[in-house]
Amino acid sequence: MLRIETKRRARALQLLYAWEMQGEPPMEAVATGLSRLTRPEPRVLDRAEALAADVASQVDSIDAEAARAAENWRIGRIAVVERNILRLGICELRRGEVPPKVVIDEAVQLAHWFGGARAPGFVNGVLDGIARALGRL
Repeated sequence: MLRIETKRRARALQLLYAWEMQGEPPMEAVATGLSRLTRPEPRVLDRAEALAADVASQVDSIDAEAARAAENWRIGRIAVVERNILRLGICELRRGEVPPKVVIDEAVQLAHWFGGARAPGFVNGVLDGIARALGRL
């Protein structure tokens, strides 16, 4: 059984993916549409929506930070799933509410579940570099 925090991160990833694919509408509208389809637990969706909205509100600065850390990769060339996993991880690392190793481990797990074969290593490397740059590791 998955921890509720893991479920929230996975749902936030789904919200961010839908948000980006729909042209970045208000997160509330994306969450409403997703909840109609999936009927998630309210305590999962509410926190996931808040996390996804936080990412969306700082997406430009998060993307700039990801681009600096992902050497030789423009943010637009990173696959949508991996890009949004990085966004979630960077947002949580910036917040500093969750230990950085937990943030990175959870992001790597999301990459295993939803990303390509090389996604976990890529996500781990980028987030590790960002955590070190922020002085969190």
